[in-house]
Amino acid sequence: MRRWLLIGVLIVVALALSSSVAATTTEGGLYGTVTRGPTRPVCVAELPCSRPAAVTLEFARGGTVAAGVVTGRDGIYRVALREGVYLVWIITPSRSVRRIDPPRIRVFPARWSRQNFSIDTGIR
Repeated sequence: MRRWLLIGVLIVVALALSSSVAATTTEGGLYGTVTRGPTRPVCVAELPCSRPAAVTLEFARGGTVAAGVVTGRDGIYRVALREGVYLVWIITPSRSVRRIDPPRIRVFPARWSRQNFSIDTGIR
């Protein structure tokens, strides 16, 4: 009897471990950099015309915000998202919403994809 109990426990543990491995392999999302630009009226070849942006990105799907992420001072972000199409925008410190380019992105299942975003400063 104890032998069958031990076998049963081992089977349950093995199933639990295999399902947790499967759950982690389905994770995917986006990573990349957010920049703002132009940062000066005239761009010069020797000087960059854009800079990293420290912002809050929000990702919405089906009319509901699915995730948000704050970039570092270097503009780098990483966010786990489920498969699907998302609308993306930034939230400013005053809580106003600003557009970002591209405004719509697709996330693929079980895959991390690089997606850079840019913010148009309007300087011309």
